[in-house]
Amino acid sequence: MSHTILAIETSSEACTVALSYGAEPLVRYTDEPRKHAELVLPMVQELLGEAGLSLSQVDAIAFGRGPGAFTGLRIAAGMVQGLAFGGELPVVPVSSLAVVAHRAWREYGVQQVHVAFDARMGEVYWGSYVVEHAGRVRLVGEECVRKPDQVATLAGITAQPGWSGVGSGWCYQKLLELGTGPLQQCEPSLLPHGLDLLALAQTEFSDGNQVAAEQVAPVYLRNDVAAKAK
Repeated sequence: MSHTILAIETSSEACTVALSYGAEPLVRYTDEPRKHAELVLPMVQELLGEAGLSLSQVDAIAFGRGPGAFTGLRIAAGMVQGLAFGGELPVVPVSSLAVVAHRAWREYGVQQVHVAFDARMGEVYWGSYVVEHAGRVRLVGEECVRKPDQVATLAGITAQPGWSGVGSGWCYQKLLELGTGPLQQCEPSLLPHGLDLLALAQTEFSDGNQVAAEQVAPVYLRNDVAAKAK
């Protein structure tokens, strides 16, 4: 069963909103990194208007919970929390790294994907995923943030053939391949897309993985690493 889910993703340069409605989902996507705050609410209103739905008719709101750009994550979390409180709706947080893994599967058909986002300061946000039947995405090892030549050890992965790399962090391809081994395919320009967030949110919502509005929070990973180091 397909649920009516509103999905919001602003963790990267892309600002994208999607709505599951009818036979085909509705989607908005733009690559304007400094305009997320002014674009995301009009996108939401446009999609709900196009579908002829009010917020109260939506089953849940999904968002890309990170990791990613701090400002973008705060924008999405704040927007989603406000909408969820207003509509008394549950929220489905989804890893932004997993969203890109799903997009790589959807667009290129790859099933083993190392996703890396450029985290600045010479580091990358990292997650390795296997895309299984019906587009389910399974994390291999851990999501983490680390310097490119250290990330494989921290994430708990070993060099194996048949993997692809996607995301902006693959600007460090030579360093990352020290841990992953040579890639089958590399797409550094791939960003999160609302369609993929929506697909993963459908599965998560069906599995009961949701939170209340007051529990909405972005995942930065740097905070997690700092906490483990104490």
